[in-house]
Amino acid sequence: MNISYKWLQQFIDLPESPEEVGRRLTGTGLEVEGIETIETIRGGLAGVVVGEVLTCERHPDADKLSVTTVDAGTGQPLNIVCGAPNVRAGQKVIVALVGATLYPASGEPFTIKKAKIRGAASEGMICAEDEIGLGESHAGIMVLDTDLPNGTPAARYFGLEPDYQIVIGLTPNRVDAASHWGVARDLKAALNRPLTLPSVDAFTVANTGLTLDVRVETPEASPRYAGLTISGLTVTESPDWLKKRLISIGLNPINNVVDVTNYVCHELGQPLHAFDADQIIGGQVVVKTLPEGTPFVTLDGVERKLAATDLMICNGSANDAEAGMCIAGVFGGSKSGVSPRTTRIFLESAYFSPASIRKTVQQHGLKTDAAFRFERGTDPNLPVFALKRAALLIQEVAGGVVSSDITDLYPEPIADFRVLVRYRNIDRLIGIKLEHERIHQILESLDIRAEEQTETQFIAVVPPYRVDVTREADVIEEILRIHGFENVPLSDNLRADSLSEFPAIDSNQLQARISAMLASNGFIETLTLSLTRPAYHEAIRETLPGTDVTLLNPLSEELSVMRQSMLFSSLETLVYNLNRRQKDLKIFEFGKVYHRKDTDHGRRYVETPRLSLALVGSQQGESWIQKSQPVSFQDLAAAVQRVLSALRIKQIDQQPADTALFQYGLTYLTNKKPIVSFGLVHPKLTKLVDIKQPVFYADFDWQALVKLYSGKALYEEVPKFPEVRRDLSLVLDKAVTFAEIRRIAAQTEKKLLRSINVFDVYEGDKLEAGKKSYSVSFTLQDPSQTLNDAVIDKTMQRLMSAFERDLGALIRK
Repeated sequence: MNISYKWLQQFIDLPESPEEVGRRLTGTGLEVEGIETIETIRGGLAGVVVGEVLTCERHPDADKLSVTTVDAGTGQPLNIVCGAPNVRAGQKVIVALVGATLYPASGEPFTIKKAKIRGAASEGMICAEDEIGLGESHAGIMVLDTDLPNGTPAARYFGLEPDYQIVIGLTPNRVDAASHWGVARDLKAALNRPLTLPSVDAFTVANTGLTLDVRVETPEASPRYAGLTISGLTVTESPDWLKKRLISIGLNPINNVVDVTNYVCHELGQPLHAFDADQIIGGQVVVKTLPEGTPFVTLDGVERKLAATDLMICNGSANDAEAGMCIAGVFGGSKSGVSPRTTRIFLESAYFSPASIRKTVQQHGLKTDAAFRFERGTDPNLPVFALKRAALLIQEVAGGVVSSDITDLYPEPIADFRVLVRYRNIDRLIGIKLEHERIHQILESLDIRAEEQTETQFIAVVPPYRVDVTREADVIEEILRIHGFENVPLSDNLRADSLSEFPAIDSNQLQARISAMLASNGFIETLTLSLTRPAYHEAIRETLPGTDVTLLNPLSEELSVMRQSMLFSSLETLVYNLNRRQKDLKIFEFGKVYHRKDTDHGRRYVETPRLSLALVGSQQGESWIQKSQPVSFQDLAAAVQRVLSALRIKQIDQQPADTALFQYGLTYLTNKKPIVSFGLVHPKLTKLVDIKQPVFYADFDWQALVKLYSGKALYEEVPKFPEVRRDLSLVLDKAVTFAEIRRIAAQTEKKLLRSINVFDVYEGDKLEAGKKSYSVSFTLQDPSQTLNDAVIDKTMQRLMSAFERDLGALIRK
């Protein structure tokens, strides 16, 4: 949100610099993200001042030049050569000092320098209006009628002093500060200074010749609706002061009437809308909803289909398609808006239900200044004041007279919030004890009254424009932000509770992180029923942890038990998509499995969260770049490793997966407890759901993974010394797995061995029956020194001896 520094000064005395004002605003919670200088004209007339011509004589060597001395407030008169025919002694003039850069109305900017003109010294320039960008005339120098002292900046004389745009990162809860008046209220509390609200005492009703019939048929969506008419106005370009105000906060001027409504919106925080009164059919303004699908063309020329819940400002037409004039609080219509032909208007000021406006904004994807305020909650006590303020400004810039009494439909006034506040909670949450007088002084400066005061508590009466202050903690926050966070000293004794860690892991955040990671790797999340067929459980009964949880009153035999495994939920999802020619699938699901345990103490029901992955089809779709490859066990293993790496789980053992579930696969264990099993699903199980192609599946114990996640990232310094690789070729029995090789290597060399990898496996007629050959690489590294050949050879000899002893390996040398 953009705020004008000079505009703020209309409400509150601000001798502080824009930077200091920004610091104070940030201290109150209105974080200032930046301050930008806004120049009315380019360069801002820097280095240009008011001066006085002391003497003026003809140049001895040029008939059209004059040699002058000028008092420009610099302490010594300046010698300036001037070519203007109208320069005379005694004139007040505009002087550009040496070093000033001028931006003329036409041509390139130039910098004033000391010079000699026809032999005469010149130490500045007496300016014409086109030379400083204030006009087009070059007939002569500007002669001023002023008593301002010499040396006064020209920008001050012309009213062109720069403004400053203060950019505030407004949080969604602080809609009360979405205006200059709202920001000034915070400065009033922070600086303890009075505010000056614009006066509307001059407002009068000239006649009632343009009185409209105004009705509200949906008071729950429009609790307060006010309006008046103005006739005899002229729609034209806004005056400079109004355009400058809007430009200073980044708005584009449109015309004098619309500009006033925008001005008041950003001045007071109350959105307004002006309708062309001659376009209001039947002389009626009706606040209501229109049927679902009614077409409505908004100011941007787009036809939108209305929802039945959209609040509309309508005229008296019986035709729904012609009745709509404005989407209430959001966007005006193309037919009823103010145009250059408009001479009479109906001016609207209202309080709309935030929930109603939010729904409409979401429905149509419209974001406007008015909707921004209405959907968060405006001040229900402000519409009539804003209406009078806007009417006076419109009369000032567009002429006309008020032609109706103010209509103010407000059947059920919105009450103030009443909050019980206890002094002990103020002291506890702020951390220091504040005097009761100081507390009430702060609250009073924020328009919060204290009633029913006792020694221990009081009732805070909060005005309804503070939609974010409805609880005791909210009131205490208000006290703290105005008192100042920097004014709360650190305690002499730091307590443990203020420094303690909170290691509890939020499983929902962790789940969201893993979901995002899997989705970014091409997986699609599924959500399936927790009910399943009993036949599925019978097929894998020996692998299940307990007895089925059976429904007492099942809808069908197909959905009569709670699932004990996520496998068949995934298989059913796959077959549903495969039958619809979606052949390349990577899916994952977070879900729960259920079982019952019968003990001597009775039945116990167990609910366990799981994560499942399933792959079928090809690694990627068909492409001319590369041939399509079917998914493999390695693709699944890589996905499993990504999940474990994201959870920072490294210390893993492995063993073959359960053959009742997998034709082949692995189970990873930590502390001898399985955390994931994955592999190729056994064909007898895929046959149950009529899948005729390989399915790779992984089942994680999500509860165990959450417990293993520490939340702490581990970092190691980049090694200063190089690593060394050595390769071995091991001839082993076919029953020996690579996991055994890795386990023995890790046990034999714990200090230098950094990694081990198999890069080739051979089985063939060149080896005796029952044998296979592994080509294995070993990476060695010492973080404290460079390894020499003697240490490397000794280490590799120990490894070879261990393989020969424990695995019966034949090492091919």
